[in-house]
Amino acid sequence: MDNTHSAPSGAGQMATAPLTRAVLEIDGYVSGLGWDKPARLFALVDTARLRSEEPALADRLGLDPAQEEPIGDSLTPVEQEELPPDAPLDEFLATIAWPDAVVGCALTVERLMLPPEAEAAVPDELREEENIDALTTWVAEHPERQEVRMTVGVLRDGEREAAVRLRAKDADTEVLTGRDLVPGLAEALAATFES
Repeated sequence: MDNTHSAPSGAGQMATAPLTRAVLEIDGYVSGLGWDKPARLFALVDTARLRSEEPALADRLGLDPAQEEPIGDSLTPVEQEELPPDAPLDEFLATIAWPDAVVGCALTVERLMLPPEAEAAVPDELREEENIDALTTWVAEHPERQEVRMTVGVLRDGEREAAVRLRAKDADTEVLTGRDLVPGLAEALAATFES
C-alpha cells in the first residue's frame, strides 16, 4: 500500500454491500480519468481500521475522521503503483502478495468484447492459446466489437463484485454490476490472497 491515491467518495453510495460500494466508487473514479488508460490495481482496506491504525494515511486520503462507521461497513480503495506495461496481466497478478491489513483488492481494465452471437463466429483456429495475437486483431477489427471497462473486486473471504461500463453507454446509470460478470478476472484476483 505504497501509493496514497484513493478513489473519491460519493460514487456508488446507494449500494448496500461494502464491496459493491467500493467497486462502484473505483469505477466512478476511473471513469473521471477517461478512456484508453492502463489497468489500475487497488488495495481495499477497512475504513474504520485505517482511521484508527493509520490516521496519517487516512488524512492524506481525505477520509473524514468524524464519519464513524462500524468495522467492516466501509472499504477504502487505495490505488497501487502503476502496473508494468509489458507484463501479461495474469503473470503480474501471480506475483502479488498482500499484507494482512488489506482485506481485498480490485482491478480496472479496458477490453474489447463481442456480443454472444459474434463471439460464436470466432474461427476455431483463433481459439487456440498460441493464436492470441491473431484473435486480438480479429476482435479489434470486428464491426460489432464493444469497448468495455471492467472493475472487479474480491475480498479475502471470497466475496466478489464486478462493474462493467460500455464505452458506447458511458454513464453512471448504465453500469452493470454483478458477482459473476467477469469470473476469470475475479478468480485471478482471489488467487492473490492464496499464500
